[in-house]
Amino acid sequence: MPEPGDEYISYLKEAGCDPGVISHCLTVREVAVRIADLILSAGTAQLNRDLVAAGAVLHDIGRSETHGMDHADAGGRICRTKGFPEEVCLIVERHIGAGLTGSDRIGFGLSDVDRIPETIEEKIVAHADNLVKGSRIINRSDLNLSILKFPQEVQERFTALADELEAFAGRSLP
Repeated sequence: MPEPGDEYISYLKEAGCDPGVISHCLTVREVAVRIADLILSAGTAQLNRDLVAAGAVLHDIGRSETHGMDHADAGGRICRTKGFPEEVCLIVERHIGAGLTGSDRIGFGLSDVDRIPETIEEKIVAHADNLVKGSRIINRSDLNLSILKFPQEVQERFTALADELEAFAGRSLP
């Protein structure tokens, strides 16, 4: 039986994503759909599970062009060129970390545009991506250790995102 979002895998291949990126995207999809299902079963929020799956599969399509911090912008552009719904394009653009503020982005040589996840679907994909290193799923303790390299403000953003989704799910994630 096909998994939600399988119809988008061909776009990753067509864009030229390497097999490691595709494997990562499919693992992120697995975690994101699991989080979405937990939230839906808890009944604490309404969300579009298919949108979560699509955004998770496509979140790193921009890595077909760059592995830099601009891969999310490239991915949003690619998705718009393909005619994907704006909701998918925004998930792709806002998935890095727990979101990047305009000032964060300037530090990476990017435009001064906030890319903070706003919708629950955007937040789920961003958090699922944080829980997947390569194709390996990590736990919250590992995530907490991995964010120590960031400034305190960024660490707090990661923690707030994880806490918000765990509250919706009524348990720790994934």
